Amino acid sequence: MCTVTGTVKQQRQQRRGAGGPLRRVQIGNALSAFGSGFTMPYMFVYVDQVRGLGSLAAGMVFTVFALAALAVLPFTGRGIDRYGPRPVLLAGAGLAGTGAFAFGHATGTPTLLVSSFLFGAGVTTCQPALATMIVRCSTAATRSHAFALQFTLVNLGMGIGALVGGQIVNVADPASLTRLFTIEAATFLGLALVTGTARIPTAQLSVVQGKNDGPTGLRALFADKAMVRLSILAGLIFFTCYGQFESGVAAFATDTVGTAPSTLGFAIGANAVTIVVLQMFMVRITARRRRTTAMAAAGLVWLGAWAMALVAGLIRTEAMAATVAIVSIYALFGVGESLLAPTMGPIVADLAPARLLGTYNAGYALVKQIAIAIGPAVGVLLVGSGTWPLYLAAMAGSTLLIVLLALRLRPYLTAEQDNAAPAVVRTPAPVRELQTAA
Repeated sequence: MCTVTGTVKQQRQQRRGAGGPLRRVQIGNALSAFGSGFTMPYMFVYVDQVRGLGSLAAGMVFTVFALAALAVLPFTGRGIDRYGPRPVLLAGAGLAGTGAFAFGHATGTPTLLVSSFLFGAGVTTCQPALATMIVRCSTAATRSHAFALQFTLVNLGMGIGALVGGQIVNVADPASLTRLFTIEAATFLGLALVTGTARIPTAQLSVVQGKNDGPTGLRALFADKAMVRLSILAGLIFFTCYGQFESGVAAFATDTVGTAPSTLGFAIGANAVTIVVLQMFMVRITARRRRTTAMAAAGLVWLGAWAMALVAGLIRTEAMAATVAIVSIYALFGVGESLLAPTMGPIVADLAPARLLGTYNAGYALVKQIAIAIGPAVGVLLVGSGTWPLYLAAMAGSTLLIVLLALRLRPYLTAEQDNAAPAVVRTPAPVRELQTAA
């Protein structure tokens, strides 16, 4: 009887993933996203206006926040592979909570910079740890759904966080911002308590991924042709969409088209609503198609978004029509993001050897951070210089390159990694081994 019960339990886990732990990981994702949405929109105004340190100091704070990610992510991957994702998540939550609390109480530039570094280091340490937990708590059959749900919760959490934070913020009252960052520190404590104490199962990966020989660290990533190509594609994706979302496109909408800030907020809200409404529907669509096809389709959808941006620029004197075009840009971005959510994370998980799962997730997060750091600088520079047609042409060209690179990635993936074979088939792939070793 016990054997039968155990078998039924294992079958359920294969279909649904590691139920309880996975739910706690997803709650942790939502908490982390809520905290980010709660404070990120107000960090600039906090440094510039509330503390009266000026825009230069505020820019330095964001630069240090980004550089912290580059400093800690290489070590984060090694830590996950050696000690597991849970200790790394606890360390990241501790750093982020300390940084957020100190940031809210800092009054001078030096203390703000130190706090920003701790804050950024903690947040970016948590990301690959949470991604590794999702992989370990899911199966090949449930992984796409798990990553899609994570993406939905992150967008929902950030949206709710920004909405609630906006009700607390009062530029004339510095104490309101201090409360804001103190509450965010508490969300990281909640992350540590809810997710950091979960019992995470070992990764359920393929036979080929379970190999214990070969290079380690960044050398392993550079030796993996498929991962290198995926990283280049991911960098272009994050540069072209996420790196422009709140910077280049926002600058184009407000400075070139003349869109009101309130309308821009509505457009960003339309993006979040699109993702929440479409995400689970997209999971069902992508479950029956190649992942490279889904990534190429996302590029085509974004090409439509840049076409709408061109329309908005050409008809900017027609306020209502231009506004509709701007909102459409953000909605189309959301459609493309919904296509990517069930594909990018699972491909990284399927490419990673079991012993290097943390390294692969951290490398992917590092590519994301670099692209998101470069994207806004390029977008704002082109739009701010008045060369918005060149900006749109560059982004459209980059989007076409996404489609091309997605399709060219296909020969470097096994049928299982590209979702072209049933997830239940768990056979070695000699060709993939040769490609990795080459």
